[in-house]
Amino acid sequence: MKNATWIQRSETVFIGTYNRFPAAMVRGSGCCLWDADGKKYLDFLAGIAVCSLGHCHPQVTEAICRQAGALVHVSNLFHTPPQIELAELLVSNSFADRVFMCNSGAEANEAAIKLARIHSSPERYEIIALAGSFHGRTLATVAATGQPKFHQGFEPLPQGFVHAEFGSPQAIEQLISPHTCAILCEPLQGESGVRPLDTEYLQAIRSICDRHGLLLIFDEVQTGLGRTGSLFAYEQLGVTPDIMTLAKALGNGLPIGAMLTTDRIAASLTVGSHASTFGGNPVAAAAGVEVLKILLSDGFLDAVQEKSRYFVAQLETVAAQYPHLASGVRGAGLLLGLVLTDRGIEEGAAIVQQMFEEGVLINFAGNRVLRFVPPLIVTKEEIDELISKLCTVFDRLT
Repeated sequence: MKNATWIQRSETVFIGTYNRFPAAMVRGSGCCLWDADGKKYLDFLAGIAVCSLGHCHPQVTEAICRQAGALVHVSNLFHTPPQIELAELLVSNSFADRVFMCNSGAEANEAAIKLARIHSSPERYEIIALAGSFHGRTLATVAATGQPKFHQGFEPLPQGFVHAEFGSPQAIEQLISPHTCAILCEPLQGESGVRPLDTEYLQAIRSICDRHGLLLIFDEVQTGLGRTGSLFAYEQLGVTPDIMTLAKALGNGLPIGAMLTTDRIAASLTVGSHASTFGGNPVAAAAGVEVLKILLSDGFLDAVQEKSRYFVAQLETVAAQYPHLASGVRGAGLLLGLVLTDRGIEEGAAIVQQMFEEGVLINFAGNRVLRFVPPLIVTKEEIDELISKLCTVFDRLT
């Protein structure tokens, strides 16, 4: 069947929560996708930072198929080897001692929120998050998200979340009350326009937490697992959180999330205090084990950093060539944004649409930047192809 048929069928059965492109994707390999009409697309979204090893990576696919033939699901009342192996890899390569597994980034953040509350005294339940943040779509994680557009229509939101001005340690300090238990932030805000939190800012947040006895939670759902050029973004920043959340790239497309913390803090969650029916599912965990092994293989993360430098240089050239549309580049690793001028912002959605028509997938984030999150296996030739198509689109707007 062709795109038109699939789209027609889709529109008769789904709730309209997505503004979808007019394509039904049927196949993927590496950094490329194909739709039902046979059109090929260069994917610089990677399922929004999910398929970090590309589509249908052969080693991950083999691990999934092998595990699916052995055991697909069993209750978390039992131990399963893939889950244990994945937890061991996460612990041995991070600050953490303990892991809780779930199915998504929102669930990982829910677990972090619950842990922060139960670890603190009953009177300390409030969490400070940042303006511009994005932490998920459940009611609690929407309340934690510092973007009012995600709150609309769902009020009253759960209590216990306040938002500090982005970039100001003083604004955070002023919000601390006897009820505060934690500060929640992303090392780099992806959804609000690829906004990095600089090292000094994060160090100041860590210092505030230490002075006031607060927990520091890093939401590394988008930045973690190689995306910024190290296994976890916190490693590049000289700031270690008390709790960290992961998802997206962990299963390279299979739904899995994780919340990591230390022995001392983890002890506050006891038998029956939190759970997830599908969390750490054997098939998703087997994919996660393979993902971690590949990310940790010799030279992999070094190559991500090298490709990042190349990509940044190419995007800076675009900004210099089209100063009326773009003003610079920001981000880290292979989570990059081309910052648009006021004129460029007016054309942001149209640029994404025209890139789609050219066979390249990107998105417009925070109403400010063109966001690029390609698979970490992207080649320089594929980066060049994106740059060429981007220039073609920009030329039409000149």
